[in-house]
Amino acid sequence: MTDAAVPRRPLSLAIVLIVTGAVGWYAALALTLDKLAVLANPEADLDCNFSVIVQCGKNLGSWQGAILGFPNPIIGLGGFVAPIAVGVALLAGAAFARWFWIAFNIGVAGAFAFCLWLAYQSIFNLGTLCPWCMLVWSMVIPMFWALTLFNAREGRFGSGLVRLGDRLYGWVPVITLAGYLIIAIVAQLRLDLLSMLAI
Repeated sequence: MTDAAVPRRPLSLAIVLIVTGAVGWYAALALTLDKLAVLANPEADLDCNFSVIVQCGKNLGSWQGAILGFPNPIIGLGGFVAPIAVGVALLAGAAFARWFWIAFNIGVAGAFAFCLWLAYQSIFNLGTLCPWCMLVWSMVIPMFWALTLFNAREGRFGSGLVRLGDRLYGWVPVITLAGYLIIAIVAQLRLDLLSMLAI
């Protein structure tokens, strides 16, 4: 078999999936432990509560923090295992069918949409920035863009998006940074964080 016939191993994607999945899982675990601490003692002083604005207690106690009737971090504990497993499998040389990539991408897109909704709820309705929540958001954003643009580049969404995916895949760090900046600017405009830090 010639080198040209050997399929590309998506090492960069595998690393992104493993790192973002592992960090996201850790953040979900921290949130779960904080939720258990609050359930055991409603007056518990959580390590993630830094101020009225930067805290996770209000988020964990809100209806938005348990959208399916149980704490959202439990979704993360289960969900973040998937990208870790896929990333490890890719490093081991696994190849997945097109339907699997599409289904996996739909799942990650769902996580991305859910994180955007939670960010909106946190900033506009709860008036807080939850440190562990923000860590989850910051992992899902690059995970979504890396996976989606990789699948587009590989033609899994049709040949019409191959060129776009190929051009943008290398820009995932910049796209991710742009996402972070948008959230930071919205949070600043809504919550006026800088004036609070200046006090």
